[in-house]
Amino acid sequence: MVTYQAIRQAYERINHLVVKTPLLTSDRLNDHLGFRLFVKAEPLQRIGAFKFRGACNALLSLPETEKNIIAFSSGNHAQAIALVSRLTGRHATIIMPEDAPKAKIEATRSYGAEVILYNRYTESREDLGDRLKKERNAILVKPYDDEAVICGQGTIGIEIADQIKEQNIMPERVYCCAGGGGLVSGLAVALHETHPDLAIYSAEPDGFDDIARSLEAGEICTNDPNLRSICDAIVTPAPGEITFPIMRQHLAGGASVSDEACLLAMQTAWRHLKLVVEPGGAVALAAALSLHGQPELSGKDIASNDIAGKDIIVIASGGNVDDALFERALAMKGAL
Repeated sequence: MVTYQAIRQAYERINHLVVKTPLLTSDRLNDHLGFRLFVKAEPLQRIGAFKFRGACNALLSLPETEKNIIAFSSGNHAQAIALVSRLTGRHATIIMPEDAPKAKIEATRSYGAEVILYNRYTESREDLGDRLKKERNAILVKPYDDEAVICGQGTIGIEIADQIKEQNIMPERVYCCAGGGGLVSGLAVALHETHPDLAIYSAEPDGFDDIARSLEAGEICTNDPNLRSICDAIVTPAPGEITFPIMRQHLAGGASVSDEACLLAMQTAWRHLKLVVEPGGAVALAAALSLHGQPELSGKDIASNDIAGKDIIVIASGGNVDDALFERALAMKGAL
């Protein structure tokens, strides 16, 4: 079960390995926005993304006799499983899409994992994972639809609750990047323990807003497999079977933003917070920036825009971006 107690236990289990990432703000940016923006800087986490938390909890929850690990991922979960496997004396086999950023593929291999590439548009990573799991007598650790992984990701919520108190923040709402929903599910359960009325929103790329559509429809909706986005980390086909009921209970709604808005958000994070963020990790920031009303940052937010003078928290979930794409973001016109 994904409960606050389980997330608290996960925090105690992994606390010696994870980085307690800062909650950053910029006075200059806040003056532009008209509200106070706080960014949870998970690009500063080990492997450069929040996924290290879930991987830690999943693998540290296994018996030490389980030595073979299988995972599928576009990159951040891959790197996390690879590193935690190395730290715990295990062998990791990672199934990655062949069009994943080269930086993520190379980093995963550098941690000692065996990488198997596949075509995400013609092959099923789930089928490949199930086959390899049987062939290698391995444990399959899914990127989001796994209770131990969700609880590990939820430790971000425990940290944010502490930082809210330390920094005297009165959050009006939280935006969280979402693919399958593992992060936003765990985050919401943890934060609602101490802030039960806090409005929490998923943030997704345009065309991949399956969580927002699923919440509205009351049932799981899928994405068009022919669509494309630069937000490789969160272009999942649908919400998870485990995560969706949690999101229905805890989320106030969802927002979606364009690839262009994500690139502008990446530049804004670099300019004002000195933070490198990848496109998928910048979606929540882009959603919050869209509240400023810039045409270039026109996100589709189902919530009210009456947030003048309020405190908004966003999760920057990862920073593993190829050089060329980051340079493209920095060259964009129209960022704050």
